[in-house]
Amino acid sequence: MNSKWTKTPQDGYVLIKNENGPTLGIAADSKVAILSVDGLAFKDFLGTGELVPYEDWRLSYEERAKDLAQRLSIEDIAGLMLYSSHQNIPAVPFGGTYGGKKYEESDAEPWDLTDQQKEFITKDKVRHVLIMGLGSTEAAVRWNNKLQALAENCGFGIPANNSSDPRHGAGSTAEYMGVTGEPISKWANGIGLSAAFDPEQVCEFGEIASAEYRALGITTALSPQIDLATEPRWMRFADTFGEHTQMTIDMTKAYCDGFQTTKDSEDGWGKESVVTMVKHFPGGGPCEGGRDAHYAYGKYAVYPGGNDREHLRPFTEGAFSLNGKTGKAGAVMPYYTISYGLDQKYGENVGNSFNKYLIQDLLREELGYEGVVCTDWGITHEMGEAEETFAGKCWGVEKLTEAQRHFKALEAGVDQFGGNNDAAPVLEAYRMLCEKYGEEAADARFRRSAYRLLLNIFRAGLFENPYLNLEESLHTVGCEDFLKKGYQSQLKSVTLLKNREKTLPLQEGIKVYIPDRFIKSHMSFMSTLTGDRTVVPAGKKAASAYFQIVDTPEEADAALCFIESPISCGYDPEDRKAGGNGYKPVTLQYRPYQAVSARQPSLAGGDPLEGFTDRSYRDKWNHAANEADLDLVLEMRKRMGDKPVVTIIALKNPTVMAELEPYTDALLLEYGVSPQAVLDVICGRFTPQGLLPIQMPANMETVERQQEDVAFDMDCYQDEEGHIYDFGFGMNFDGEIADERVGRYRKN
Repeated sequence: MNSKWTKTPQDGYVLIKNENGPTLGIAADSKVAILSVDGLAFKDFLGTGELVPYEDWRLSYEERAKDLAQRLSIEDIAGLMLYSSHQNIPAVPFGGTYGGKKYEESDAEPWDLTDQQKEFITKDKVRHVLIMGLGSTEAAVRWNNKLQALAENCGFGIPANNSSDPRHGAGSTAEYMGVTGEPISKWANGIGLSAAFDPEQVCEFGEIASAEYRALGITTALSPQIDLATEPRWMRFADTFGEHTQMTIDMTKAYCDGFQTTKDSEDGWGKESVVTMVKHFPGGGPCEGGRDAHYAYGKYAVYPGGNDREHLRPFTEGAFSLNGKTGKAGAVMPYYTISYGLDQKYGENVGNSFNKYLIQDLLREELGYEGVVCTDWGITHEMGEAEETFAGKCWGVEKLTEAQRHFKALEAGVDQFGGNNDAAPVLEAYRMLCEKYGEEAADARFRRSAYRLLLNIFRAGLFENPYLNLEESLHTVGCEDFLKKGYQSQLKSVTLLKNREKTLPLQEGIKVYIPDRFIKSHMSFMSTLTGDRTVVPAGKKAASAYFQIVDTPEEADAALCFIESPISCGYDPEDRKAGGNGYKPVTLQYRPYQAVSARQPSLAGGDPLEGFTDRSYRDKWNHAANEADLDLVLEMRKRMGDKPVVTIIALKNPTVMAELEPYTDALLLEYGVSPQAVLDVICGRFTPQGLLPIQMPANMETVERQQEDVAFDMDCYQDEEGHIYDFGFGMNFDGEIADERVGRYRKN
């Protein structure tokens, strides 16, 4: 029979193009042979010389995944269930060795595999890899091809499904900023995308981001974060789409459709698809007091308003009901939290991934979700020595062994373990399943998870061609069109709240003073003290392209104050050492705050590290580490006299504006964008369009009174010009915006 395929050598791999079929990619030195069946080319992963169903790209993804899931050993399946810890490429400043040496001491290329990566691919059979730092697009491409070649020649030839947390942030504090070397397009963050009130833009973002991800070898996005941000003090507020349910639903659909859809594909899946892993089920927003579950002090989510079902809607009406052909998000991640009191069936208050009611009964059976469920990172690892320690997050099951935690999560219905490279505890959990349910049931349980995990790898076309062409990737990642569209998203998000006597736009070329900031030492994300520091705003350097930067306010025509929303933590080890319970209020104001009306007792509590259950912080004080941001604005008002003071707040959480608004002539919010985007608005190169996607509280009293699980239940701040800083408010240079977007989304 005439051959219907051609072979073309590439850089380290070979492309095999089928007539009216997919193009196959195979390593140049691969042990995998090519089968010719009906004149078409197929990979002979098993080396049998015969085509088996999972090798046959003419069959459905479901048929192929089912066939391969039945062939795998339990050890193979345990490897599929693992999800690697964060990988830096090259492995600096952490992440592995090369021939036993640190990267700086070795002769390794930036794209070489580490000793640890080789081991977890071959020994532990890991096929899901979380990428953090990428030195460059070239490093990403060449590393991906080396990793895929190694995986191709192991066992059943299952390709690596590489993933990433969000990496398109534009701001100076964006996730991965400083370790990401590839020139990827830069967009507003989650809440910034919402500020444009434009789901169509979010879909376009998904299409562009997925193209860049695929060009970097990334086929799963650990996003979007679709938690309803009903708790204004939450550390992860800025990465959500806000607290408006319908807006979050619409943004979720747009995001997932943009990422997952391969155009001209019959079912939407294919070589352009990036699987989305929506998070965090059943909604991570309502954490008590705003404390985050990355830490033992923030492990509880509470529902004082009985509004838990509202938090499911972004999943049920959004992620599980997409407009596009793929239908549903390919994966779901539960949050770390103990959703306190939600389990009315088994009565357990354990972390969501350990909770059988939430995963099996609710997500699987009631909501009918059959995709992958992957735990958040590190939930099976040991917790730290103190409530604030950044370590394992085994909430509610702290006294179990690591293997027992894996067993409990498997019983709950989980498929995959985030942040675990080690198969040993998974295999031990399998033995526990055999002892409790019998070997046949345990085997069937593992193969259900294997099917789900393999299905997403097949859907992304990785079994056909996981290899990247360097020239094509360099042309795609950060191309001019993508950069322009990302920058437009930044511009559209900037929100003007105040413009006294049309202070803005400022004339370019005038003299401008930009003060430095001072931030007191506070606990970082990794629970280490930052130390006191003076910060030169990123906007100061950028502003030199727009204005004359002067050394004193007195010689300036205007002052620009680049500040940040208040920084504080809801736990203080010093309070614990002094005999208190350690809990403090998370404050959204700059000046010291005493929580005289805080809830007492707390709704949830209890921890192996604590001899009490009341986590209340009533009557305690806390302060913002960046209180000096307010002093900076007040000083500028005093020293500038009648000359304009413009304040730009990098908003991570809603903020009490009463302290600073009266002292500034113009007030802008930016949500993780570049300083150039803000300056383009300040100078009038772009007319502001952003609308508040959140409420701005009148004071901390209304913050304490609001219920963690209920949206839009705060009194909003009214400024000196009578404008109320409520959801949907925003200004352009002519006044308040009242376009069709304001009517599209109204408060629930």
